[in-house]
Formats: sequence, structure tokens, C-alpha cells
Amino acid sequence: MPAGLGARDTLRTEMGYPLHGQDLSLEISPVQARSGWAVGWKKDAFWGREALLAERADGPVRVLRGLESLDRGIPRAHMPVLNAAGDPVGEVTSGTFSPSRRVGIGLALISTDAGVEDGDELQIDVRGRRSAVRVVRPPFVESHVR
Repeated sequence: MPAGLGARDTLRTEMGYPLHGQDLSLEISPVQARSGWAVGWKKDAFWGREALLAERADGPVRVLRGLESLDRGIPRAHMPVLNAAGDPVGEVTSGTFSPSRRVGIGLALISTDAGVEDGDELQIDVRGRRSAVRVVRPPFVESHVR
């Protein structure tokens, strides 16, 4: 069967994999994207090493978190993420409807100052309407690798 970018995007989001240009970029470091496992920290030199080491030591100002919809809302890129008081605490970077889970899922950069933990309920702004989401740790579906 043919499968295109929509299938790729859904599958990689279900696994919590960041997409370069959306969840990981020149503005979103591997430390913020929780992709530090892919950095060769033991290498003596690479571009940006000092900046990444400093960010890792100080702690990032924002971090990529998983969001799972609690209602019919579906997270989409660039939607604001709000706390219970309606204050912005982050932004969705990737989002889709999960055919495996039959629920909206997404990845969002959340401010570390917001004190958000896994299991917390937040809201996303879906074209002016608030939609409830829960912060979860990806992957959204279990891997079937043996």
C-alpha cells in the first residue's frame, strides 16, 4: 500500500520521535528535544559542544513533552499550550490523530519554569476553543520490536 508523509508523521509522532525542523532545529537543541542520547558527549570536539554542555549543566529553559487529548481536540503545530489559569506555558511542535490510540497526540515545547510534570492536565488553544490534554511521556504506543 502507498504510504506518504502523513503516514510517516503519524507513526513517528506515536513513537515520540522528533522531526527535524519542527521538534528539533537550530532553535531547538537536542537537550530541549530530549534527544541528548544522540549526542556524542564523549567526543573532544564538535560544533556547538560548549553551548550544549552549558545548557545540559544549567538545565534547558524548555523541554519537549508528550500531550494526549482528553477530549476531541487534536494538537497541531504552533497551537499555544496553556496552564489551568490560561497562561501560556508552551507551544505544540507536532500533533496528529493517533489511529492506534484513537485519540489526539502531540509533542510540545513546555517551559521548565512552569513546573509541569507527567500526568498534569493542561489545555491547548484550538482556534479559540480550549481543549484538555494530559502531559505524558512518549512513546504513545509500545514498540513491537523483538
